[in-house]
Amino acid sequence: MTTADICEWHSASLVVGAGLLGDLWKKEERGRSLGLYTLISLLGPTLGPLIGAFVTQYSSWRWCFRSLSIFSAVVQVAGLFLIPETFPVLILARQAEKLRQETGNTALHTQWEVAGQTFGQRLRLALERPFVLLFTQPIVQILTLYITYVFGLVYLALSTFPLLWTERYHMSISIGGLHYLALAIGYLLGTQSCARLMDITYRWLTKRAGGNSQPEFRLPMLVPGTLLTAVGLLWYGWSAQYQLHWIMPDLGILLFGAGVKFSFQSIQSYALDVYPTYAASVSAASTFVRSFAGFGFPLFAPYLYQRLGFGWGNSVLALVAVVIGLPAPVLLWVFGPALRARSPYAAGE
Repeated sequence: MTTADICEWHSASLVVGAGLLGDLWKKEERGRSLGLYTLISLLGPTLGPLIGAFVTQYSSWRWCFRSLSIFSAVVQVAGLFLIPETFPVLILARQAEKLRQETGNTALHTQWEVAGQTFGQRLRLALERPFVLLFTQPIVQILTLYITYVFGLVYLALSTFPLLWTERYHMSISIGGLHYLALAIGYLLGTQSCARLMDITYRWLTKRAGGNSQPEFRLPMLVPGTLLTAVGLLWYGWSAQYQLHWIMPDLGILLFGAGVKFSFQSIQSYALDVYPTYAASVSAASTFVRSFAGFGFPLFAPYLYQRLGFGWGNSVLALVAVVIGLPAPVLLWVFGPALRARSPYAAGE
């Protein structure tokens, strides 16, 4: 299995998963489901290097790919037979097709079906829609900008671990890999706390608004997410700069991981509420852009830390996170309703 295959499968799960959660859970219940979903997707880059370090040291790097291939094959086969269709548009289209065959009434169709549209035309529309949303929807652009930066920070932080633990703290590859657990614990704590706080805040704001729920009620959790991300970067960077006890950088990366989870869950929940029918397309647009950050950020990480060191390097990254992250919920809170009202994609469920 090649790296391209891994990226392709990873992208498919991210895009399909977001739409599936929007299909299955009510708006007031999506916090916990999204928390579990985003936790699993982000634990891969965290636990993967940890497991891979032990496999490489005590076996062979080839078994990293073999074990991944075996696991992926099991998941694919299980999903093929156990996961049913959840997209309401497609389910209704199938029911309409069944009724047309049973009654002979060709006028029966759903509001999303276009008479005479071929499979190729539908495929082209599906491929074009993520880019249309990305280039025409300010809400998607704002959300994608911040989530891309945060996603890049995750991979940048992961790329610094080998340098920090093996060269500066003089640990073995396997023991250095254990420090990825700090990020995993941060993800876990961020997932559990954000999921509950988001649902509580959403219900409270809805009740305060007289029962009139708004997608913007998902945004408050983005503020603590941004602050935790920035504080975690500063803590991690300066403790690593002065080579304090290994627990100090781990605590910083733990806070960073919790902040990342707060940000991801808040953004994805808001996007699901704004674009319920096109959740998968919005996720595809975001995934397309942020994948470039996951690729590009680790490339300049060595030059950044070589020039500025861990302390000032992470300080710059934390400052940019605050500059992008704090205005985003304010802008969407103020202008989000008007932008949704003007959007043909966000109008109604």
